[in-house]
Amino acid sequence: MSLAGKTLFITGATRGIGKAIALRAARDGANVAVVGKTDAPHPKLHGTVHDSVREIEQAGGHAIDCVADIRHEEQVLAAVDKTVRTFGGIDILVNNASAIQLTGTLATEMKRFDLMQQVNARGTFLCSKACIPELAKRQNPHILVLAPPPTLEPRWYAPHLAYTLSKLGMSLCVLGLSAELEPAGIAVNALWPRTAIATAAVENLLGGAPLVARARRPEIVADAAHAVLTRPSRTTSGRFFIDEDVLREAGTTNFDAYAVTPGAELAPDFFL
Repeated sequence: MSLAGKTLFITGATRGIGKAIALRAARDGANVAVVGKTDAPHPKLHGTVHDSVREIEQAGGHAIDCVADIRHEEQVLAAVDKTVRTFGGIDILVNNASAIQLTGTLATEMKRFDLMQQVNARGTFLCSKACIPELAKRQNPHILVLAPPPTLEPRWYAPHLAYTLSKLGMSLCVLGLSAELEPAGIAVNALWPRTAIATAAVENLLGGAPLVARARRPEIVADAAHAVLTRPSRTTSGRFFIDEDVLREAGTTNFDAYAVTPGAELAPDFFL
């Protein structure tokens, strides 16, 4: 149950869930490629790829900064190459980077539609494609996608069709890749939170302080991700895990420590 010596390629590892997963792996002594766009301080978004590298190393891991926009193939390939040259390979890919805008069809500009498709569905496909040759060389290789269980319920499409299409595109990547990569022994799974998670998106776009107060901290997803990524890849694939369920199966019975506001009524996440 350790990621010691493993190399993780994590998109969107500058903040939020991606960073929390990186820090959890770092406590085991893992190597982390921090893949993100934020190279310099941003007025509304805390942290840079360089800040994450420092925190990962302080937590006991080894890290490199990979400044990359996953919409661009050449930048993704350069990040993969840098990771392999530095750490000798890639054991785990975490497709965490995601763009969000919760607007109806008429209120969604096509440039925002394109952004969500390019980062979410296309970015997941591209990063997976780029990492598969390296993953295939390793023992117990995993791809983990931060995506919800597939659904055909109209209530999840009607209010924000563009966003849902992009997130469910990530989910369909899990379905397809898990079957495609089974012969190679590469596990492909999805992980999704039961409740709202206190991330920059929640703080800046989805409701601010009132919703943050009813959310859990990213560490609950990070602990669940750790539990999934330490399972045998050949017997754990094609699954759509929910963070709370994973941790219950691992023996956790009290989730109070994950709450931003202990005792508060938690807000459920989308798609569940």
